[in-house]
This record gives sequence, C-alpha cells and structure tokens, in this order.
Amino acid sequence: ETVMSVTPERRRTRRRGAGEHGATARIRPGHQVQLIDLSSGGALVEADRRMLPGSAVELQLQAKDRQATVRGSVLRCCVVRVRPASISYRGAIAFDRQLAWFGDTPGYDVPFGGEVTPLGI
Repeated sequence: ETVMSVTPERRRTRRRGAGEHGATARIRPGHQVQLIDLSSGGALVEADRRMLPGSAVELQLQAKDRQATVRGSVLRCCVVRVRPASISYRGAIAFDRQLAWFGDTPGYDVPFGGEVTPLGI
C-alpha cells in the first residue's frame, strides 16, 4: 500500500501567473528573462543563461504603470528545455525585501492611485 503525504503550503504570499502580473523582467546587467510567476516574495523566471543557486541577483521589473528593481538570491535553477541551438533554464528567486505591487504584503496598503504606502505613515 502506498501512502501519500500532503506537504503544507510554504509560500507566504500568493503567486501570480503571466496573465495576472502583466510585467516583463531583466536580470542585471540586462539579460531578458521570462516571468513564469511573480509574488511579493519572489519570482520564477526562465532564461537562456544559467543562474547559480546562492548567487545574488537584481531583477528589474517593468509593468504598464510601474517599475521596480528588487534584489534577491537564486534558490534553485534547472534545465527545462534543450534545443539544437539553445538551452533554457528555470530559476526561483527569493527577494531580499517584499515587492509591494499586489496589496498582499504585510504592513502595506495599496491606495487607489496605484502608489504603495506603508501603513501608519
């Protein structure tokens, strides 16, 4: 008999897929990456360059009405596609600080105008 265990959800904030976040991204110094999903605590990206787990990165995010640069570290990276002329890598990045774009960041409130203001200020 096989026993399956269910691992509890470890994420602190909700992930948003490509259709929800509407953002593009680059890893400094300017390498384009595809955002697979994005949350206030991190991002899952796909790129044609390997990302070394444990390394520090700076992710530049651009959406229609806002932009941000957030530092983080690569948690993991693996090959997801091999083609005759290219290899694609998928990497998980944990942000050093919360990205306050979505209104689910503890201690932040997103006002109507789209600006992010810390609560209590």
